[in-house]
Amino acid sequence: MIAGAGSGPDVLAAESPRIVQSLDQDWRFHLGAIPAATAPSYDDSTWRRVDVPHDYVIEGTFEPNPSFNHPGMRTDWHWLHGFLSIQPAVYRKALDIPVEAKGKRLWLEFDGVFSNTRYWLNGREVYSQYSGYTRARFDITNAADCGGKNILVVQVDPRYEGWWYEGGGIYRHVRLVTVDPVHIAPDGVFVAPTVNDPGNGEKADAVVLANTDLANTSPASVRATVSSEVLDADSRVVATVSSVHEVATSASLKVTQSIPLPQAALWSPESPHLYRLRSTVRIADRVVDQVITTFGVRHIRFDAARGFFLNGRHVKLKGVNIHQDHAGVGAAVPDRLFTWRLERLKEVGCNAIRLSHNPVTPFLLDECDRLGFLVMAENRNMGDVYVDQTPKDAPAVEHRELSALVRRDRNHPSIFCWSLCNEQWIAGTPEAGAMVRAMKQRVLELDPTRPITAALNGGFDTPAGIIGQIDAIGINYNPSVYDGVHALFPNVPMIASEIASEISTRGVYTTGRWEDQWGVYYGDRERGYVSAYSITAGPMGQTVENAWPPVAMRDNIAGGFVWAGFDYKGEPRPFGWPVINCHYGFMDICGFPKDSYYYYKAWWTNEPVLHLFPHWNWAGKEGQEIPVWVHSNCDEVELFLNGVSLGKQTVTPLHHLEWKVKYAPGKLVAKGIRKGVPIETARETTGAPAAIRLTADRSALAADNADLAVVTVEVIDAQGRVVPVADNRITFTLTGPAKIIGVGNGDPSSHEPDKANSRSAFNGLAQAIVQTTASAGQITLTAASPNLRSATLSLSSR
Repeated sequence: MIAGAGSGPDVLAAESPRIVQSLDQDWRFHLGAIPAATAPSYDDSTWRRVDVPHDYVIEGTFEPNPSFNHPGMRTDWHWLHGFLSIQPAVYRKALDIPVEAKGKRLWLEFDGVFSNTRYWLNGREVYSQYSGYTRARFDITNAADCGGKNILVVQVDPRYEGWWYEGGGIYRHVRLVTVDPVHIAPDGVFVAPTVNDPGNGEKADAVVLANTDLANTSPASVRATVSSEVLDADSRVVATVSSVHEVATSASLKVTQSIPLPQAALWSPESPHLYRLRSTVRIADRVVDQVITTFGVRHIRFDAARGFFLNGRHVKLKGVNIHQDHAGVGAAVPDRLFTWRLERLKEVGCNAIRLSHNPVTPFLLDECDRLGFLVMAENRNMGDVYVDQTPKDAPAVEHRELSALVRRDRNHPSIFCWSLCNEQWIAGTPEAGAMVRAMKQRVLELDPTRPITAALNGGFDTPAGIIGQIDAIGINYNPSVYDGVHALFPNVPMIASEIASEISTRGVYTTGRWEDQWGVYYGDRERGYVSAYSITAGPMGQTVENAWPPVAMRDNIAGGFVWAGFDYKGEPRPFGWPVINCHYGFMDICGFPKDSYYYYKAWWTNEPVLHLFPHWNWAGKEGQEIPVWVHSNCDEVELFLNGVSLGKQTVTPLHHLEWKVKYAPGKLVAKGIRKGVPIETARETTGAPAAIRLTADRSALAADNADLAVVTVEVIDAQGRVVPVADNRITFTLTGPAKIIGVGNGDPSSHEPDKANSRSAFNGLAQAIVQTTASAGQITLTAASPNLRSATLSLSSR
């Protein structure tokens, strides 16, 4: 048995009798509702075999009027969800539960199933859950046949919860957990380190409060010893504590232990030091349960006048908002692809992520801990409802989804605050204030260590509403209210929880103008593209140079979270059909940078940045003026065309440089000086497409049926330069123990399937995602296109 991927704190420990079994492999899948399939005897032999994570909606066909099977759901929202049909579906899986599991407790964990899901085991309905984002965990002890045949059935009938692409199916990990009758309860370890004085910001004395929830489902009371050991990064035990407790039959008990941790290594984005807490339960010297929980030690402080401090040091939050889908795979993003996306964000200088607007897969938070990102974890809905806009009379009593979020994720050092809700229209009302007070109280019962915020786009001057109840004020857009809100609430910290919403299409520089009731836009309206010059923003939004400077120049604002880090399917504003994904990211849906990416890199990092655009392939526009922009943190930049200087400009911090250049084929060169050091970049007029080039992010992979390589596909000319207007269709052939799980190109108007062995380039680029199988061996990917020299890429799995 192995620890389930993304299993959070329940990592299998060597001494533990707890068994955590991944159930990701070998499901049977059928598109469409089959009520009879819940019967154990149902014949599913003709059904398709799939592994999870699996998003079946992404496998569909884009169409202007996709089908829906549920009355009452807003069918006018299909344009916000990528113009893909939503249908019910059924999954079935045979479970091997050994006879040794008799007398144990068993539960299933589904990290995410979208959505409106019902679960059957051996013909008995054992659970149901509406939310597609909250982990479903339920006990199956009484329904399981230990030593016999077990048939698990999952029926999904998706309903929209948001206004972005959400997918459908078992799109996160699944596991079966088997424990002794006396065990640590699910999410039953809460590690709460405290640091009174962060000292030099690197090491400090800490006290770790280890809270352990014990459960006794045996028919007798027990005397249990609970041991908590702190392990450092080298797996050495550096602190330990034990205590003995009586636990009554059919009862639970909370054990709190205090563990001094002198000179603890502090967690930060620059140095994400992690510890582990090994929690062991013994009865008469017999280990009955053990779990290991990863945690970090850090000191968080908000200052209403000076912003955010981590470990005593001022930190400006340079953040992004992200949704959870990617080209080719939809919402079923493999673990390694999440890591790849985080690595791209690290490169641009991002140090913070707002998880918009829902609980995410646990693995993503594990990686934020490991790589060093500060996280604003966000609850999906305000109150006990499943609607985007909560009515004033909604109850806020059960807090089911909110409680599940906090209990599951409270051990992650990356999480620096909880966000209760996003952009509620009733935010300024007393009813909303009352709901948020109740929600805040519930969070503090589960985790009193973190501040609480909410992302607001109104109700800024009504203390009886949400804004008067939270520890830090989150403001979406509306930079014009920053100073007024600070004047009204001078003692409350502020976060720009959502900024920008600049819209652009990678590699498109057309500047045709049009407008609608929401605003003015520049680009190619007919093709569904928006100019990559930073001149257009979505409703309520701002371009990068009107969004980041108001945050950067105000000490009292802790930081800002750009909407968005990546494009995502759905929400194609300002378009409808045929556009099927958004334009908000500073990277496209494949993770290819747009030009605005380099604006943030220039002002979020200390690296020299000199980014010159647009491309220089403008046949037919000879003699016409082309706007030439530079994003740079140099002190000054001089521009040359074919060796002739077009002038030197001084860089104004947080702003771009611009020249009007009459087009002539050749070489456009920008030469910058930064702190006395020269830097140079160029754009050249390329030749015609001549060949394909393949580059993988990694070539040595694990043969685990999960690892993958992200392959960048470039169309190049005879001199090896990317042709920035190329749109050649490329066909992939794969040999060896691997599979292509998705393709993409970043074109928001492309209706080519995500699941395919071919893809057209978009402005010179495409992407293929190659995933290993469980077999080791050599993998060869070949890319071909008529009239282009093909390319071959070699990978290996072991």
